[in-house]
Amino acid sequence: MSNPVYDLQDVTLSLKGNAGTVDILRGISLQVQQGESIALTGASGSGKSSLLMVMGGLERATGGKVTALGHDLSALREDGLARFRQGRMGIVFQSFHLIPTMTALENVATPLELSGADDAFDRARAELEAVGLGHRINQYPAQMSGGEQQRVALARAAAPRPAILLADEPTGSLDSRNGAAIMDLLFELRDRHGATLVLVTHADDLAQRCDRVVQLADGRIV
Repeated sequence: MSNPVYDLQDVTLSLKGNAGTVDILRGISLQVQQGESIALTGASGSGKSSLLMVMGGLERATGGKVTALGHDLSALREDGLARFRQGRMGIVFQSFHLIPTMTALENVATPLELSGADDAFDRARAELEAVGLGHRINQYPAQMSGGEQQRVALARAAAPRPAILLADEPTGSLDSRNGAAIMDLLFELRDRHGATLVLVTHADDLAQRCDRVVQLADGRIV
C-alpha cells in the first residue's frame, strides 16, 4: 500500500482553562489513504472538530505525531504550517469565512494570488462556474444567500487543486435542500481533483456517503 496521506500516532490534545486542564483528544491513531473519504462523527464534545483542526495544522497536538503528505506537522512552526497548507489543503468551515469587502471572484482568487498563481482569476472563475455561480462572480457575500456563500467557500477551497479537503460541518448552517446540494458539490470537487476528503458531520446520511466512518467518543476513536 502506498504511503498514507495522513498518519496519526497516539495524538493527544489538552487545553488549559479556568477549571484546569481538559483532555480533548486521548491517544488518536489513524491512517487515511490517498483519495479516501472519511467521516468523523460523534456527539458534541467528542473531539471530532478538534481532531480535524489538528489534521489541518490549525491546532497543535499536545502529544503524539501528526504526519500529513509525509510532513511531520508537529515539527513545524506557525509560518511553516501556513506554507504547508498553501496549495495542499482546502478547508471549508460551517461559517463561510468570506471577506465581505471582496466579490466572489476576488474571494476565490486571493489565495491563488498569494500562492503565486499567474492564472488566479481564470481559475477562480472556472471554480465558481463549477459550483453554479458563474452568474454571481461580481456579487459580494452580503448579496448572496447562505447556500451561495458556502458555494463560494467550496470554490475557494478547491481552486488550488489541493491534495486534501477538510470540511467541518459544511452544511450545519444551511437548510436541507441547500445542504444536500453543497454535499453533492463537495464530493464532485473531490472526484474532479482526486483529493482526500475528511469531514466532520452529525448527519448519518452524509457520513454513509464516505468510504469510512470514524466515530469518536470522549476524545477517543470508538
